[in-house]
Amino acid sequence: MQDSHFDVVIVGGGMVGAALACGLAQQQFRVAVIERAEPAIFDASSEPDVRISAIGASSVALLQQLDVWSRVQAMRCAPYRQLETWEWQNAHVKFDASSLGLPELGFMVENSVLQRALWEKMHEEGITLICPASLQGLQPHRAGWHVQLDNGQTLDARLVVGADGANSRVRQLAGIGVRGWNYAQSCMLISVECEQDAGDSTWQQFTPQGPRAFLPLFDRRASLVWYDAPARIRQLQSLPLQQLEKEIYAHFPARVGRIRVKTAASFPLVRRHATRYVMPGLALVGDAAHTINPLAGQGVNLGYRDVDALITTLVEARNQAELWSSDAVLQRYHRQRYKDNLLMQGGMDLFYFTFSNKLPPLRFARNLALIAAENAGALKRKVLRYALGL
Repeated sequence: MQDSHFDVVIVGGGMVGAALACGLAQQQFRVAVIERAEPAIFDASSEPDVRISAIGASSVALLQQLDVWSRVQAMRCAPYRQLETWEWQNAHVKFDASSLGLPELGFMVENSVLQRALWEKMHEEGITLICPASLQGLQPHRAGWHVQLDNGQTLDARLVVGADGANSRVRQLAGIGVRGWNYAQSCMLISVECEQDAGDSTWQQFTPQGPRAFLPLFDRRASLVWYDAPARIRQLQSLPLQQLEKEIYAHFPARVGRIRVKTAASFPLVRRHATRYVMPGLALVGDAAHTINPLAGQGVNLGYRDVDALITTLVEARNQAELWSSDAVLQRYHRQRYKDNLLMQGGMDLFYFTFSNKLPPLRFARNLALIAAENAGALKRKVLRYALGL
């Protein structure tokens, strides 16, 4: 009979939860992961996942420590070395890897590829994977929790971690509140095939309706990102692919080149921040703790910073013979990550509200700010290093 007693039970085996599981298993914690569905086996001939993450340098370093990054590279990923943003043509800001002495700023990785690589590592680490299953209930029990699943199983855990996304069941059952709002925009992800090689530069143009972005993938494949009013995004989503191509040519900058649309998906933009990340024997990571405007692609990178901080906190406490699942220990993780995530959320909101405002004086001011940022030298490099987690 399968053992039901664990040091850590992680609810959610996505990109963040699976990374946390691998990291804790490497530190000799007994880990179980609960997930609804295992990611599909990678097929090199498959169409790219429409969901793409921009993985920064610090996230790559974490995945290397977990011995997962080489698996990602063996599947599919694409380096990007330049990042460019503008509204007016004469007000460009360009970030370049060479300015920091780096070989690349980061990598574009399909979410399904990253999750599959992590699952293969979890299998190799001997982590208990309970799948398909969903969390049904949580009951405090001695110095931990009873974890009840929809398949009738009950697990005992010293620490339960919610890595189960923006609508976290763990967060709800624990009674942890959230603050936030819905933005007045939705986002459309469009997987395309380019006439030319996609290159290694990602760019974003601000428009009064919302940004238009280009994310290079492997070979001639790329992902386009279209932000607009929710009604407009719904209308675009309903179009035949050939008609959607015409809309792209009409509303994206000409540098997008000739493309063929392969598939598209959309989602609303929502900001959520848990009122706290921890309570005795329980912690939240990734989207369960915070969601952010995806303007700069920082979502999964913030999740990986959570993972790194939580692993470090637990290991240091255990090495000091402390009760590592206690509220006092977990509060260290909360204090470390809450402020950083709030700062990043605020920064993205400042961008969002500044560039979605159509007042002429503000348009003039923000483009002057872009020009100033392009010529900021050391300050510009410092901002880039922070965004990359360096």
